[in-house]
Amino acid sequence: MRLMTLFIVLAFLTMAAFLAGRRQAVSLVGGYQAIRNLHSLPDYYGYRSALCAALPALLAVVIWLAANDTLIMARVAASLPAPYDVLTGPQLGLVLNDVRGIAAGAATMSQQQSDLQGTAALLVELQESSRWVLSMVAIGLCLAGGLIGHRTIQPQLRARNQVEYVLKLVLIAASTVAIFTTIGILLSVAFEAFLFFRQVSLLDFLFGLEWSPQTAIRADQVGSSGAFGAVPLFAGTLLISGIAMAVAAPLGLMIAIYLSEYAAQRVRAVVKPALEVLAGIPTVVYGYFAALTMAPLLRQAGESLGLSVASESALGAGLVMGVMIIPFVSSLSDDVINAVPQSLRDGSLALGATRSETIKRVVFPAALPGIVGALLLAVSRAIGETMIVVMAAGLSANLTANPLEAVTTVTVQIVTLLVGDQEFDSPKTLAAFALGLLLFIVTLALNVVALRVVRRYREQYE
Repeated sequence: MRLMTLFIVLAFLTMAAFLAGRRQAVSLVGGYQAIRNLHSLPDYYGYRSALCAALPALLAVVIWLAANDTLIMARVAASLPAPYDVLTGPQLGLVLNDVRGIAAGAATMSQQQSDLQGTAALLVELQESSRWVLSMVAIGLCLAGGLIGHRTIQPQLRARNQVEYVLKLVLIAASTVAIFTTIGILLSVAFEAFLFFRQVSLLDFLFGLEWSPQTAIRADQVGSSGAFGAVPLFAGTLLISGIAMAVAAPLGLMIAIYLSEYAAQRVRAVVKPALEVLAGIPTVVYGYFAALTMAPLLRQAGESLGLSVASESALGAGLVMGVMIIPFVSSLSDDVINAVPQSLRDGSLALGATRSETIKRVVFPAALPGIVGALLLAVSRAIGETMIVVMAAGLSANLTANPLEAVTTVTVQIVTLLVGDQEFDSPKTLAAFALGLLLFIVTLALNVVALRVVRRYREQYE
């Protein structure tokens, strides 16, 4: 039985356990007219029975998903024919991948792989047997759990408390996923970055003014020693992000203030969805627009003013990126401004303040935490953007503050360093993890500064 079919069967049995549990609770007190004699509403008894049926079966499925492949491949590795039975490490992994391909029918048969047909047949047999065993165990646990939940129902059973306790545990487990995911990402990046800093000096990385990560295989080749100064990358990132925020922040805030405080409901119903469409446009489309439309316009405008504008410039990428992140600022700021209680506006207007004075002295301070959050989200979006920079700003790691020249960003270099079949044992590839770790630290510092700003200037109302 396939996994999707098994989930459908388990869902059907769980629903049946819910209906049976609710009916049992009602029948114990003599019908719906006497449900006041139950400790909890009838639905909670059904939920309890459904949880008793579903949780053991789902636990069995999770354990199977975690251990099934490892156990099966260990059995397959032990049955490999000669001369494959003496292989270990990466060589054994390649042979097992061939076995998987033959079993799935996706591998092209060669003379060498023909010896593995028997092992591939064993793999198929083990996988099929494993699925059927899982199906029988999961369905059996579901039926047994549902039966136990049904037979333990009593009128004074605290079904609501038990159901809410289980749901509380589920919510706690779900909330910890983000924490452990963040910790896992940080540790994995930090470990690879530590390997990088064992080969490259931390001071050279943080304060170096030249970025040339290309390294040669042999010492006599050109570029045998790369330069890993990250200052040009972060300078380019800040330059493009600064231009983008100079466009998105004022325009987004003004749009949000207009839509929430001045626009008629009919205008708001048209303009707000139209703006949010910008957030759904793929970034590659913005990249094409920046490369094919914005860059020539800037170059022509620069020539008319006697300025030299590169075909790939930070200004073009920043302007288009600013247009892209306007919806992040405007939509979130609009929602935050609308969340300010109307009584605050009415009180300010009653004291003789104009609408603009009310916005400046009452509404904006009350909405400041949410507005700062919207700006932070926009900054994070600008820092993490890659496609627009690749197509409109280039890959040159130039240390410059001139927006008319080509620059690159941290995220673009991370992608460039990890493109292709790379081994994670050279400074070139490990530099991507060092850049990621430093970018994480910079983003964290921005969040801390923003929180301090919010706490300093936030207006609190009772």
